[in-house]
Amino acid sequence: MMHAVVSADGFIADEDDEVGPLFDWYFNGDQPLTDGEDHGPFSVSAASAAYVRPMWADIGAVIQGRHLFDLTNGWEATPPAGEHLLVVSHRPKPEGWHPEADVPFFDDIAAAVEEGKRRAGDKVLAICAGDVGGQALAAGLVDVVAMDVVPVVFGRGKRYFGDLAGQHLLEDPDVVVQGDRVLHLSLSGSAVDFSL
Repeated sequence: MMHAVVSADGFIADEDDEVGPLFDWYFNGDQPLTDGEDHGPFSVSAASAAYVRPMWADIGAVIQGRHLFDLTNGWEATPPAGEHLLVVSHRPKPEGWHPEADVPFFDDIAAAVEEGKRRAGDKVLAICAGDVGGQALAAGLVDVVAMDVVPVVFGRGKRYFGDLAGQHLLEDPDVVVQGDRVLHLSLSGSAVDFSL
C-alpha cells in the first residue's frame, strides 16, 4: 500500500516541505486515533477514525525515503503505524543515529519491499508517497494507493507520486470515506500488476 495525505492538486507538502493545512484534520475531532491511555495528539472525526484506526492497525512495516527520514529524524525509529521502519536511500544511515534501532537502509526499492514484506508478516507493508512511492508504483510493487485528500490547492510542491512519468491506470476507488476536511480514498491497481 502506498499512502499519504495529499492536497486536491496532488501535493504532499509545499516547496519548503511544509504541510500547512494538510494535517489539520488530524486534530479537528473528538475521536482519538489510538487506543490505550496515551492517545497521542491525534483526535479526528468519527468517520475518519473508523477508516484510519483499522488501516493503521493493519500496518506491520513502513518504507520511507531518505528525504522524509531526514525531515522526521526517522520518527526516532518508531513509525506512527507498524512496528518496523525501512529506509530507501543512496546514502548510508547517519553515523550514531539510534544505534540500538533495527532500521535497515536500502539503495534499491525492490529489495526494501522484499524485506518490508518479510518484516510485515501477515500485516500490510506501507510505502510513503513521494519519490520512493512513485518508484515503487512504477516498478509494479504497489497494490493499493491510499490518499487522504484535503480540500486545499498548493499549486506547487512535493508531488504525491514524486517524479513518476507515464500513465498508470488505477481502478475506481473501492473505499471512499468523507471525514471532516478530508476525503479518504483507496484505489487498486488495474492495467499494471501492482501486486506486493
